[in-house]
Amino acid sequence: MHAKSILVALAAPALIYGAAIPQDDPFGWDENSEDIVGGVAAATGDFPFIVSVALSGSHFCGGTLLNANTVISAAHCYFGRTSSSWSIRAGSLNRGSGGVVSTVNSIRIHPSYNDDTSDYDVAILKLATPVATSSTIGYATVAAANSDPAAGSTVTTAGWGNTSEDGSSPALLRKVDVPVVSRATCRNNYSAAAITDRMFCAGLAAGGRDSCQGDSGGPIVSSSKVLLGVVSWGFGCAQPNFPGVYSRLGALTPFITSNL
Repeated sequence: MHAKSILVALAAPALIYGAAIPQDDPFGWDENSEDIVGGVAAATGDFPFIVSVALSGSHFCGGTLLNANTVISAAHCYFGRTSSSWSIRAGSLNRGSGGVVSTVNSIRIHPSYNDDTSDYDVAILKLATPVATSSTIGYATVAAANSDPAAGSTVTTAGWGNTSEDGSSPALLRKVDVPVVSRATCRNNYSAAAITDRMFCAGLAAGGRDSCQGDSGGPIVSSSKVLLGVVSWGFGCAQPNFPGVYSRLGALTPFITSNL
């Protein structure tokens, strides 16, 4: 499996999509990170709640503002790391300039997170400086408890990740629309053990559109901009019959609400 974090030299055990240093996957897959593949440039206002999460000043993962002091992201981005060198940038399409910057005070990883399987891949970041709403900054509405994205519905993910599996990372935010894949189909594509009830899948059977390295932890939202999940992992980027895998926030509500 591959996680989707961007800094290869420093990454924790990789999952298929966001992590950094690839490791042997428990299911026998090779790991690769992901970025937005097959997408388009995002416009101001498309994702007012998205943030770039930086490690020592360099973009590492994505995240989503839930309130002035709280960002939700993927656990695999922070597993085994301290909060001392992390910061977030909100309110800018450019991951390296503009907007509002705050350092991270603490990182809370789901207590059931499994770095081998990516189950419960969610983390809460607490900010040192509150980030207020503005013309370019807003807070996300999280999916209702026990909700599950409907197969076939169109969802949108965004990030600063690679635009191809071996490509570079763009400075400006990109987004892509993908259909939700049923859990049964996704389990057939990967394995029944790999896709848990805390995950959902989205992508085209033919491939060509997906998140990729550098997108890990970023949002995937409904057509009404409800936050359904965070970018977690996948097999490569935009590969046929291997949709992106996302942490399903409707199944993780107790952890989220207890850390707001």
